[in-house]
Amino acid sequence: MAIRADGPRHWWEERWFVIAVALIAAIPLLYPQIPPLVDLPGHMGRYRVQLDADRVAWLTDWYNFRWQLIGNLGVDLLIVPLTPLLGGDLELAVKLIVLTIPVLTVAGLLWIAREVHGRIPPTALFALPLAYSFPLHFGFVNFALSMALALNLFALWLRLARLGRLRLRAAIFVPLSCALWVCHTFGWGVLGVLAFSAEMIRQHDRLPQDYTSMRARAWHWLSAWLRAGIGCVPLALPMLLMVAWRSGEHVTGQTGDWFNWRAKIGWVTMILRDRWQGFDIASTAILYFILFRGARDPTIEFSRNLLLSALFLLAVYLLLPRIVFGSAYADMRLAPFMVAIGLIALRPKKGVSLRGASTIAAIGLAFFLVRIAANTTSFYLYAKSYQRQLAALDKLPVGARLISFVGETCNNQWFMSRLQHVPALALERRLAYTNDQWSMAGAQLMTVRYRLKGFAHDPSQLVTHEQCPRQWWRPLKRSLVLFPRDDFDYVWILIPPPYNPALLKGLKPLWYDAATNSGLYAVDHASEGPKVSREELIPPPPSGTAS
Repeated sequence: MAIRADGPRHWWEERWFVIAVALIAAIPLLYPQIPPLVDLPGHMGRYRVQLDADRVAWLTDWYNFRWQLIGNLGVDLLIVPLTPLLGGDLELAVKLIVLTIPVLTVAGLLWIAREVHGRIPPTALFALPLAYSFPLHFGFVNFALSMALALNLFALWLRLARLGRLRLRAAIFVPLSCALWVCHTFGWGVLGVLAFSAEMIRQHDRLPQDYTSMRARAWHWLSAWLRAGIGCVPLALPMLLMVAWRSGEHVTGQTGDWFNWRAKIGWVTMILRDRWQGFDIASTAILYFILFRGARDPTIEFSRNLLLSALFLLAVYLLLPRIVFGSAYADMRLAPFMVAIGLIALRPKKGVSLRGASTIAAIGLAFFLVRIAANTTSFYLYAKSYQRQLAALDKLPVGARLISFVGETCNNQWFMSRLQHVPALALERRLAYTNDQWSMAGAQLMTVRYRLKGFAHDPSQLVTHEQCPRQWWRPLKRSLVLFPRDDFDYVWILIPPPYNPALLKGLKPLWYDAATNSGLYAVDHASEGPKVSREELIPPPPSGTAS
């Protein structure tokens, strides 16, 4: 029995199946009280200032929070109505918002596949594990939310075109594109690329194809290009918002590190990076194998629509710098979605047997479930690590002036502790000052007002054993000696590298975890700190450079 585009639905195409796999995508996030995503605790500290600065005077002494229109406000805006609805539980509000991201991502990918192919191809199931891609694990929640929304909006764009509702599409996508830009600029940009490529194919197929020469063929594609540009005008209004944002006062954040090919090659191997390097790379290899087979297997073909979309995204990926407007890892964020679009572009050719298609679907579903099980286990272990470290906050008074030091390594290890911004939970839970907040005007709504040279904001909380090349991180021994003790009352050390306990002179222990050598200490202002020679504090310059 062969698959027919107009035949009965198969189990992986049924609505109940789409709903089921979308809900399954939420499972890894059910147990953790705080989603263990690297940057998320830092954002939660900002949300607390956003919600409570008006009633907690000392927060305004430390931080400057000012509402402004920027292309990075997704979760920041959603917590405003949601937190009061949940009885003021900010952590629950954040968890519910983050939980929807993989659900929307899975639903968006399958909806796009349905609109383009007329039915969900079995190969599309291999794209679903990318709902937990490395950018989400890194905690880029506004970005991840915008990308999940962009996928669904692209599916809606395709559907309205298929139904011939072009005027309706033009009308509703003006406000929708603006809302997506406010969530995060990246999602709006990707929606524009996807919509333009799809519109280009649609316009190409609508034009009479009576060309008889290469010149006529080129004019045909040029006409489709121009018509696609006109068709995407309803998505263009955020360009004005972008100009207003980036031309505002006190806007910082540079764009740079272009064509870093070593990093770009690395990012495409890390699209599923989580905890176990061998497993994650093997899983990524399966995705590339599916794409390779799609290009070589005579029973599988690519949709021209989505293949062009994937190629456009590839071009953007190659051209994107690593840093855009001060936000790092811009190209890394795009890599998994580029691959996902390529995977859902695949479909079995007409005439492929139902048994063969069912086998592909079963393998794709098994792959998705194995990755979900691994993500669930990983998040459970990370949540336990969070719980162990956050026990220190029971000893921390409300409103404390806290400086934190989180152990980091110089080599880019696959496994990340995800504790890099956990100190911000002292701000979120105890309204304490923490030195891990970002402070970049124009990139986020909050900057640090507390003036502490070298110890006011991120990345002063990250410490290593020795000085790392090309990094601002300090060795822990330097941080413990140099931090301004008169400006802080408490020191929180999390999973530190090995260090001399004598460096804790003048610090009174309040809480200690022997398993990780983590501790919370009160600063004894009447006692002097440790004395270390200048040679020990300042490392020698790298070979070949001036001192």
